Amino acid sequence: MTDEKQGPEKAVEQPAVEQSPENAPEALGEPGLEVRAVGERQGMFGVKGSGDTSGYGGLVAPIVFPGAAQRPFGPSTGSGGPGWFDTVADKLDALVEQVVIHRGEITFHVRRADLVTVMSLLRDDPALRFEFLSGVSGVHYPGDAGRELHAVYHLASYTWNRRIRVETSAPDGDPHVPSVVAVYPAADWHERETWDMYGIQFDGHPALTRILMPDDWPGHPQRKDYPLGGIPVEYKGATVPPPDQRRSYS
Repeated sequence: MTDEKQGPEKAVEQPAVEQSPENAPEALGEPGLEVRAVGERQGMFGVKGSGDTSGYGGLVAPIVFPGAAQRPFGPSTGSGGPGWFDTVADKLDALVEQVVIHRGEITFHVRRADLVTVMSLLRDDPALRFEFLSGVSGVHYPGDAGRELHAVYHLASYTWNRRIRVETSAPDGDPHVPSVVAVYPAADWHERETWDMYGIQFDGHPALTRILMPDDWPGHPQRKDYPLGGIPVEYKGATVPPPDQRRSYS
């Protein structure tokens, strides 16, 4: 033992740690699942030329998709055998392009030409019985070349207490996807909203008209390439300018 006083400890320089996107598998406790980059997000909302007042104008983050899952998909049964994810996948088989499991939820990616066949099978097969379509969502990924427009269908089985997603895609230059209203009548207004906001043409829809925007509205406002314009909002004694005319605090 020594009485010598120790000098100040020299700080050990730590190597920089590269942060993963918040939706990357390793950030969600899903290591080993590959991801596919489809672009890069700049700023909090990807907005350009409007004067970003959010404080996140310098943010740069990759846009990634989770990769295809491998069998067995799970969740496993008590005996350790394949779970109901595999039961559904076995029924769909060759109609599925890829299966993605992310955040504990399963999505079946299918070709648009097979969409109606897949949805009919999911509804009618006694082992599946997905009786309820709760919604249709649109997504626009400008960096996903040849698959820029995605339509996502949320299904539930009351018989088996299960939930899945079905996803299909179309290119910007050919934004056509078959309507599933004949299989799930509840898709009617959801497909109208998806067309209104994203411009996906649901072929066979009984009345594909705007449902949120005025009939003469130009373009589809939730696409990533839609200009951030707007109209001023008037209040008593004041006017809030549209987003593209607001002051920048940078």
